[in-house]
Amino acid sequence: MSIETENPPRPRKLFILLPLLLFLALAGVFLAQLLSGRNLAVVPSALIGQAAPKTELPPLEGVSLPGLNSVDFIGKVTLVNVWASWCAPCREEHPVIVELSKDQRVTVAGFNYKDKPENARRFLGELGNPFDVLGVDPKGRSAIDWGVYGIPETFLVGKDGKVAFKHVGPMTPESVRATLMPEIEKALAAQ
Repeated sequence: MSIETENPPRPRKLFILLPLLLFLALAGVFLAQLLSGRNLAVVPSALIGQAAPKTELPPLEGVSLPGLNSVDFIGKVTLVNVWASWCAPCREEHPVIVELSKDQRVTVAGFNYKDKPENARRFLGELGNPFDVLGVDPKGRSAIDWGVYGIPETFLVGKDGKVAFKHVGPMTPESVRATLMPEIEKALAAQ
């Protein structure tokens, strides 16, 4: 009498190698990104080349500046700076925005994000108010339209009302010199 024993099925070699192959494929993608020469800190914006989102923000109470209205961007080169008093990098960036406000060719628009009015006023009182217009977005709804996901963020809007450039994170004198000023010059030269 012959008893046949059932041999358990052997895992296929490919099945065993599958996790290794997936890991190698992902590693290849990451390596290609690193070697591409692209600045991985730059986050592209879907708004570049598009009309600035229609935005109408009320002014900050207790500050004698008009609110932010995107209709007013037409015909001017406008720097829209999204900031808040509770944002440590905004405090770090603020002297750079103050310096940029000295360039009379550019309108500097403040976009105060999810902030308490008294804190925003205190922040500007301590560090200076570089803004020509200043709108408040207490619930962050308008920031969603702009694609803001972390502040500070700064947008450059050309005379045609289209977003020409976006900078995520605090601007430094180096980033202004290397990236923002060339974009401002292009926007000023555009018809």
